[in-house]
Amino acid sequence: MSFFAKEIIDEEAGSYFELTGAGYGALVAVMILILVAACFFSGQKRKDGEEKNTSRFDTRQLVFSAMAMALAMVTSMIKIVDMPMGGSITLFSMLFICLIGYWYGFRSGLMTAVAYGFLQLVTNPYIISIPQMLTDYIFAFGALGLSGIFCKSKYGLVKGYLAGVLGRYFFTFLSGMIFFGSYASSYNMTAPVYSLVYNGAYLGGEALITVILVLLPPVAKGLDKIKEMAQS
Repeated sequence: MSFFAKEIIDEEAGSYFELTGAGYGALVAVMILILVAACFFSGQKRKDGEEKNTSRFDTRQLVFSAMAMALAMVTSMIKIVDMPMGGSITLFSMLFICLIGYWYGFRSGLMTAVAYGFLQLVTNPYIISIPQMLTDYIFAFGALGLSGIFCKSKYGLVKGYLAGVLGRYFFTFLSGMIFFGSYASSYNMTAPVYSLVYNGAYLGGEALITVILVLLPPVAKGLDKIKEMAQS
């Protein structure tokens, strides 16, 4: 792992890894490959409520997916509430990734969400082990792609968004319990309870304000217009 990351030993923070230049380059390359593959192998293209098999490269999907990832990245840095041990209520950042699953289906949504997990890893890495890295970044952010399950359902965006957030919550709960459970004693909690409460506080808070926003009629109409543009 020394070629892609080097171990840092800190008396206060403990042992963790920092990415090398090769590590950053490899992650960026993987992220781009996944995003492009999502546009090649999405398996379907939704248009006028129908599914059509396609193996051609979808430039429009790539543009909208890249825009969604960029907006998600920018809004993830705008923190309404910043938690002391990591995690925050952001300015609707998870919504932008969930929109891709809602627009283009489960497979495209999942691949774009995984690519976003790599982007988060590149821009804000905190690595103590490979299992922790996978759980916190690739699996947790990748779970936002579950929004595609409800792409054809009534109120599909709200259902899909909640599915994506719950998926991310599941993996952040596992990470908090397994890798960061030592902090639970400071709050007189067991590791599972600590992880449930801590991660639920910021993910639940952001989910609540996002769902309220999405259900506002002007916002819902605006998102429908953007959806038509994304699928036309």
